[in-house]
Order: sequence, then C-alpha cells, then structure tokens
Amino acid sequence: MLVNAANLDSLRAGFKTTFQNGLGMASTMYTRIATPVPASTKTAKYGWLGKMPSVREWIGARAVQNLAQHDYSITEKPWELTIGVDRDDIETDNLGIYTPMFQEMGQSTGAKWDELCFALLKAGFATNCYDGQYYFDTDHPVLDASGAVTTVANTDGGSGTSWFLMDASRALKPIILQKRKDFEFVAKDRITDDTVFSNREFQYGADARANVGFGFWQFCWGSKQTLNATNYATARAALSGMKGDYGRPLGLMPNLLVVPPALESAGRKLLNSELGSGGETNEWKGTAELLVVPWLA
Repeated sequence: MLVNAANLDSLRAGFKTTFQNGLGMASTMYTRIATPVPASTKTAKYGWLGKMPSVREWIGARAVQNLAQHDYSITEKPWELTIGVDRDDIETDNLGIYTPMFQEMGQSTGAKWDELCFALLKAGFATNCYDGQYYFDTDHPVLDASGAVTTVANTDGGSGTSWFLMDASRALKPIILQKRKDFEFVAKDRITDDTVFSNREFQYGADARANVGFGFWQFCWGSKQTLNATNYATARAALSGMKGDYGRPLGLMPNLLVVPPALESAGRKLLNSELGSGGETNEWKGTAELLVVPWLA
C-alpha cells in the first residue's frame, strides 16, 4: 500500500468503523445501577442530594422545609486508550492483525463505564457519600417525623462476598455517572506527524472525560452477609421501609439483586427455585431480577 493522504484517510475510516463496531458490542450493565448526568464543567456540585421533603396538608401558611445543603461534588477524570500502527505494516498490507485490536479497543472503552460504576458500588462500604457517611453505613442521619435527627442503616455488615439489593426503577439510581465527554475516536496519522517521522508509527486513540459518584443511599442495600433467604428478607424489609426526612415513606420496591460471579448460584437458587433450602415453598422466587456482574469479581 502506498502511504499517501488518500490511503491513510481510507485506513482511518476503516479503523474507526471497526472501533465503533466494538463499541456497540460493549457491555452496558452500568445502565441498570447508574444514572448518566451530563456536565459542562470539570466539577459539578450535587448539593441537592438529600432533599426529599414530605408533602403535608396545607393548613394555614406554607411550611418551608429547609433541608440540609450538602457539599457533595464529582470531579471529572480524563480517560484514554491509544493504539500504535507500524508504518511497515501499512506499506506491506499487514493490517489484518489490527482489526481485532481496534474492535477490542471499542469494547474496552465502552466497558469503562461498567468498570467505574461497579467499582464504586463495591467500594461503597468504605467511601463517603453526600451526607459524609460511608455509602453503605449503619448510621446515616435522617430527620424523623418531628424533625429530630435519627439514624438509619442501609447495610447489615458482614465479612464475606458483597451483594446488593436495590430499587433500580427510580429516576436517580444509586450511582451517578457524570459525563462531560464520551469516548471519541481520534487519529494522529499524517505523514508529517512527529510520531510517524521519528518512530514510523501512526497512532489512533479514544478519549473521554467522566467520573462517578453516589446518588441516594436509601435506594440500595449492601451486604457482606451470606446470601440466603434470611439475609435477603432483612434487606428487602429494610429497603421497602426506607423513609426520607420528616418520616416520608419513599415507596421503594426492591427489584434488582446485584451479585458477583461467585454468588451467581446462591442468587439463582434464591430467586428462581420453587423450593427453599429446607424443602419449603420459596417465598422469594421472582421477587427481583438477578444481575451477575463480572466487574464485581
């Protein structure tokens, strides 16, 4: 192949198409637990988190519910993936080796959001959320019906493999995926580019700017206890009974059980089996969807 502008343009288009095909094949499990939020600045503040007031009967003047303003923000991070193509491979038409590489490049960049979202979920037992507590904690501060501060748990602790039960039907899911720029295919492939002149290498890459943070802790229960009927029942009861400030029931309906591959068998038995471990009717069959996530391994 002659290394000229026309052939390089054609080559770039082919690599980009292969990249896009790979991107379309990437996992999108993160959409089940994360809400994408567009951002126009490097750091976005989420001070409104925690503002879930209660509707009251209108008697007399309006009662303004001044809930706490939280200083919670998410700062974007830059992400990139770059592939180098040797000029000799272009000149000798030895390009077949790059087709799977560019497809994998697309899948890898597309899967980055899965990696980020599930890594943060897993780290929730030791990472703060908007109220200054760990996302999964036993003493989140909440105002009771009379306005007094009380504490609420969204975990029962434990020391085993972590699993998560959540209401994934809400507008704001447990994880916030803040995107300022999604992955975009770029090329440095002009014959006069420094990398070509000095290293005989054409470079193709993708880059993005984004980061993740936590949404409402009330919408998710995290546990490191054994995944069995007893602990699952504890999680469902706690999540269904969650209340916002001033005692407002949140009306949560747990509908998604998220587990790593190591707990797939336990999850399937819990949600799909007709009978329980003792031969009794399995009352939890079909009460939630099972999501087995390799990113949690």
